[in-house]
Amino acid sequence: MLFRLRRLWRRFPYRIRNLQTKAQRYISLILLITLFLVGLILPSTAEKIAVKSIDLGLNNTDNLVEQGRVLYKVGQFGNAVKILQQAARNYAANGDKLRQAMTLRNLSLAKQELGLWTEAQEAIAKSFKLLENLENSPERSQILAQALDVQGNWQLKRGQTEAAIQTWQQAADIYTQMGEQVKFIRNRMNSAQALQILGFYPQAQKILSDIQQELEGQTKSLLKATALHRLGDVLRAIGEMDRSTEVLHQSLKIALSLEANQQIVETLISLANTARIQGKNQAALNFYQQALNISVPVSTKIQLLLNQFSLLLETKQWQTATALSFQIQSEISKLPPSRTTVYAQVNFAQNLAKLKQKTVTDNTSWLDIAKIISKAIEQGQSLEDKRAESYATGTLGWLYLQTEQFSNSEKLTKKALLIAESIQASDISYQWQWQLGRLLKKRGDIKEALISYNAAYKTLQSLRSDLVAIDSDIQFSFREDVEPVYRELVDVLLQIDEDSNSSLDSNSSLASKKLKDKALVEKSLTDENLIGEEDEESINQNYLQQARSVVESLQLAELDNYFRSACLNSKQEIDQIVEEQDKQAAFIYPIILPDRLEIILKLPNQEKLRRYKTIVDQEKLERVATNLRKYLLDVTGTIKVQQESQQIYDWLIRPAEADLTNSNIKTLVFVLDGVLRNIPMSVLYDRQQQKYLVEKYAIALASGLQLIDPKPLQNIKLNVLTAGIGKERQIENRKFPPLKNVGRELKEIQSEVPNSQQIFNQAFTAKNLENHLQSTSFPIVHLATHGNFSSNFDETFILMWDQLLKAKDFNSLVQSADSNITNPIELLVLSACETAMGDKRSALGLAGVAVEAGARSTLATLWSVDDKSVTECMSLFYRKISAGMTKTEALRSAQLAVMKNEKRPYFWSPYVLLGSWL
Repeated sequence: MLFRLRRLWRRFPYRIRNLQTKAQRYISLILLITLFLVGLILPSTAEKIAVKSIDLGLNNTDNLVEQGRVLYKVGQFGNAVKILQQAARNYAANGDKLRQAMTLRNLSLAKQELGLWTEAQEAIAKSFKLLENLENSPERSQILAQALDVQGNWQLKRGQTEAAIQTWQQAADIYTQMGEQVKFIRNRMNSAQALQILGFYPQAQKILSDIQQELEGQTKSLLKATALHRLGDVLRAIGEMDRSTEVLHQSLKIALSLEANQQIVETLISLANTARIQGKNQAALNFYQQALNISVPVSTKIQLLLNQFSLLLETKQWQTATALSFQIQSEISKLPPSRTTVYAQVNFAQNLAKLKQKTVTDNTSWLDIAKIISKAIEQGQSLEDKRAESYATGTLGWLYLQTEQFSNSEKLTKKALLIAESIQASDISYQWQWQLGRLLKKRGDIKEALISYNAAYKTLQSLRSDLVAIDSDIQFSFREDVEPVYRELVDVLLQIDEDSNSSLDSNSSLASKKLKDKALVEKSLTDENLIGEEDEESINQNYLQQARSVVESLQLAELDNYFRSACLNSKQEIDQIVEEQDKQAAFIYPIILPDRLEIILKLPNQEKLRRYKTIVDQEKLERVATNLRKYLLDVTGTIKVQQESQQIYDWLIRPAEADLTNSNIKTLVFVLDGVLRNIPMSVLYDRQQQKYLVEKYAIALASGLQLIDPKPLQNIKLNVLTAGIGKERQIENRKFPPLKNVGRELKEIQSEVPNSQQIFNQAFTAKNLENHLQSTSFPIVHLATHGNFSSNFDETFILMWDQLLKAKDFNSLVQSADSNITNPIELLVLSACETAMGDKRSALGLAGVAVEAGARSTLATLWSVDDKSVTECMSLFYRKISAGMTKTEALRSAQLAVMKNEKRPYFWSPYVLLGSWL
């Protein structure tokens, strides 16, 4: 079994060789992960040992090594370095090269935590040099393998991914030769953790699943409990919440049988995190409470209390949170100085500030909160831990920003940024760059704010893979800590564009100076610095182009976050290619900002972008869109649909009407934002002409022009694979009602496209679908079955006869088939599917499936309509496609035909086309 694992591991580097370029920036982010893997749980006994050893001033070299090990484990990396350096000197003086090599290995680890990369590499290189000159022995082999593990860590943190994998393989070979099965497995488990950090979750899952099988017979093994725990965390990270919960319960059962308190608590924390992501807040609180009832070190107790505190704030349980804050304040004072202590204090202070802002009680003053953070800064400095110091210093700057003490805030934020940049901690740097931008914007210095926002944006782009790779236990909250950077940058760009436009009407020297300042800012926005002596209009266009680019980057980032993987690659900008094939298509980018709706319009054959602004606050816009979606699902709600949708028409379309008419536009391609994705643009109502938008234009959606590959269906021999389920099904304790018109729908399609194949009811299984896709090239795949699109990855699925096919499995199936045929799927039709009600971001599920499936276009329904109107619409759609119409023209024609007989939007409006509209 051990050797089977080894063979599997040997094949692994070749699988990821092509992914190496994705992992060039994992310097500081890995430190954060390592902290939570090693330093989050601080053994109280270890703390006592460390303090006792230091107090006694022991000079025995072996005791020094033990001190260094304990100090490292409790997060006192600076002190650990000093102790280990002394131990290494002592061993060198005594001529004990073996133990000197071992100590240098540990010293390298500690220096890596402090970001001392050169010194860390020097230490490990010296360790290898010493080992080279020693005779072979079991002890030497063991130290060499461990040194290789440390070298692999260094390589991983420096972005040398493939080299790290190969180094770990050398260590694995040594463990195999020595027959050290346990150490071999731990080596693989650590490698799996590293793969998670790189975002390679499927590979990590494969390794951990193999280890699970290897340990199958060990019913009471702590190693097995740990492996299951890690597997559960991976499953959560990739969105398999139910499986994550199941595997974590298996780990918990073993840990309970062994009375392994530390493992029990860690697993309960993971179970709580999984429940929390699923929105099962009470279950999460119960898990935290169970963990608190177990005897744990004070540091673990603090972390549990902080998790509980943040969840109480998240669920607006202010009174309970206030009571808990006093307990946390008492417990946190018991922690010894360490990076974990610094982080805990900062976490607590941030949440105390949120509590203060949300409640009227004044139990804690701003000064009290500032004192907590100041203490954290002092500890970070005393520990010589630059990362912790930057984190605490920047947070104090954030606190001053909340109280509008701008001068102090700016000073501290710049200091924190300087520290973070000195250790290449990009994941922290972007937060201080963003904070500086917010501060400058509040102070009215838009020019300088833009420079800071742009720096934060560029740092985020460089961290794209890293951000989605962080395990969900400690990942950045995308909606709180990432998405706002994009939106606020767009806001500032458009503000400057507006200021510049205003300045064009003024001949004053002040206006001239403003424009010169804007040009200087524009230079800072481009790496190439290609902006020369441009006129004001060109400068304004650059702002709009930048805003458009940031919006598209946000679309990518949202999908990355949704799939927990940065695997979506944008294509080359294709405006020119699109315009060569469709000179009557316009692209509309609505951007929802807190106080207004911005619209950027791209017209064909025009480099100049148009910009429109509607003053409507975000809350009102979202309320109208949500009401519209609700009325659309009511077959009797036509009047209310028109009332709500005409509001959105006036906000979104009316400002651009003249430009669209003058440019003879026939097709509108929307890159939608936020809640607007949950409503079909076809239903927007022009009260002046008394027409819906679909009566005026063909309509398509895109996740950004960089994601689509427009190719027309014309000149392609149509061959459709149709599949569906008409009968009632009950799968995974969910009951799905019958779709009585599916059989007729599939027959109608077959009559319109005779060269087609059908899979119906019992035959509609994943395996059968895969076999059909692999055996024949089908330009069109039509699936008429229940489906659900949700912002929760695990809740996005398509109903098969015998299972719920999750999004990622469906994508793997389609892409697996693509690899065996010449042509990809041109059009994927998902009939009878729906987006989850009450979920503002549910359309992410639809966009994600559309992109990941690899089809050039996806036609789907936003809600399920089991009615003969669907059969009529689909039949007409295929008839028009066969006659040579584009996809959008065919869909529009079919919808208008249904509208003649059925005026109610519920029946004709749920269809949306994503991707290529040609």
